[in-house]
Amino acid sequence: MNIKTLLTALALSCLSFTAWAGKPVNVNAASAVELADSLDGIGDAKAQAIVDYRTKNGSFKSADQLTQVKGIGLKTVEKNAQYIKLSNAK
Repeated sequence: MNIKTLLTALALSCLSFTAWAGKPVNVNAASAVELADSLDGIGDAKAQAIVDYRTKNGSFKSADQLTQVKGIGLKTVEKNAQYIKLSNAK
């Protein structure tokens, strides 16, 4: 295997890993740590902003409502749509 093929394979494996970063999370019950660990593109500050928004405004009724949280855009919501759960149960 030549170096170019090896580097290509390595790059593709890294891309595959980062695309799998998300996991299901209930945005109406999860802690900031759980949100940051579960949603791709959501770090500690944005996760805390989700919790703060939820505390002030009540449960999220739709995933798109997350765009009302400062710093979270539609692309982030769309990227995580399959992982965002809205159940009110803890």
